[in-house]
Amino acid sequence: MRDYFLRRLLLVPPTLIGVTIIVFAITRLVPGGPLERAIMETQQMSMTGGGGSQMAGQGMAISEAQLDRLREYYGFDKPVLQSYADWLGKVVRGDLGSSYRYNEPVWEVIQQRFPVSLYYGLVTLVLTYAVCIPLGILKAIRHRTFVDNISSILIFIGYAIPGYALGSLLILFFAVRLEWFPMGGFVSYNFHDLGPGQQVLDLLHHSALPLICYLVGSFALVTLLLKNHLMDNLAADYIRTAVAKGVSFRQSVTRHAVRNSLIPIATTFGQNITLLVSGSFLIETIFDIDGFGLLGLTAILDRDYPVVMGVVLLASLLLLIGNILSDILVALVDPRIRFQ
Repeated sequence: MRDYFLRRLLLVPPTLIGVTIIVFAITRLVPGGPLERAIMETQQMSMTGGGGSQMAGQGMAISEAQLDRLREYYGFDKPVLQSYADWLGKVVRGDLGSSYRYNEPVWEVIQQRFPVSLYYGLVTLVLTYAVCIPLGILKAIRHRTFVDNISSILIFIGYAIPGYALGSLLILFFAVRLEWFPMGGFVSYNFHDLGPGQQVLDLLHHSALPLICYLVGSFALVTLLLKNHLMDNLAADYIRTAVAKGVSFRQSVTRHAVRNSLIPIATTFGQNITLLVSGSFLIETIFDIDGFGLLGLTAILDRDYPVVMGVVLLASLLLLIGNILSDILVALVDPRIRFQ
């Protein structure tokens, strides 16, 4: 099994290279890039300024020499593969480039927003598994009872309502009408002037509504996935055999059935690692949370390609590491599984 995970780790760099090459090529081929935007803005400034230094017969507001300098600034003066090799060389040295929009290093731009999404991602992940695993066990044991029916109705209602739609309703009712919670933001403006205890309360006060929107979608998936697999295991022959040999029903469930039912949960755990930081740009937009997901969307809309490449690189790396962690968890949950 050790050799298997070593091979998986060795496959991470070439996979990242393949993903980033595709995205890098798309950024060079898609229309409306930063070079075209710079030319358009220059033309608009020339027209609003009552004329300008337009080139005769070409209708351009900048000269060919200025255009060449723009291509060199944005890195469009070289072939795609050569530009990618230059970008990859900088990445190896820890340099992700500079943002076109913020005029700051990409790594600093990501660092400013990474803790925000990491906080929401960790809290969502912990609460999801801490609540859904016991709830899934309870629903499987009490199948078709009042508890199972009521919880299923609530879970499906939450799953049917998109997080961003629920966020709008929560803001209108709890923030605007009742004024119990703030309308948005990660913390208050005077957060740094508060004491440690007040800072924790302020953070929780701002986090309550966004966390509800993050949790409603994942509750149904994890809960029902565990419930269905646990019910299949409870009906299996080995559980009936264990009970017939004198093992109590509680021990049969906790020591045997639940452990086998956690295999699909462990399989999907790695996919949640990416969601841990990417978050939901719609929820972040509604609650005015300047997180990692909103940063990626804004970078795509603004054609801020260095930030786009940095976000893709980090998200792809987390996804690959998450898949390896899923395999490790599966092997820990089920000793019968041995990766060769």
